[in-house]
Amino acid sequence: MQTAKEETQFTKGKIEDVIIYPLRKFVDERGWLCELFRHDEIAEEFYPAMAYISVTESNTQRGPHEHVEQADLFCFLGASNFKLRLWDNRENSPTFRNVMTLFVGADNPQAIIVPKGVVHAYKNVGSEKGVVINCPNRLYMGAGKLEEIDEIRHEDDPNTIFRMED
Repeated sequence: MQTAKEETQFTKGKIEDVIIYPLRKFVDERGWLCELFRHDEIAEEFYPAMAYISVTESNTQRGPHEHVEQADLFCFLGASNFKLRLWDNRENSPTFRNVMTLFVGADNPQAIIVPKGVVHAYKNVGSEKGVVINCPNRLYMGAGKLEEIDEIRHEDDPNTIFRMED
């Protein structure tokens, strides 16, 4: 009998609705500034409802997980580098079962909009702690933190088909 991992194959390729754009640092004698998002540059469905920042230790992974309603706007600026992997898990998507891998962070500052239904995980592949800013389009646990968490945590399944390694 085949396992779920053996039965499901992913194809390397772009994923529809995932938006990737470079983060440009404007540097002067004081330091630098970087615009993370602008309402005149992203679709209204992705407008952030909140923002948070996280630090990920070297050689540490977060995810894979996905959201039923939430889209994430991740900003990878440094001080480390990350391997980001995305799997299109949306059955109605023309890129269903595609997988994308990006290397982002200090050496390649990028913002990535991950739409609902796209499984995502990232791993700090650098030697320093890495900072990630996320500006999701929904409030965590809803207004007043009274709703269920919008997250399907595939990292809790030891037999998950969503793997960081090739």
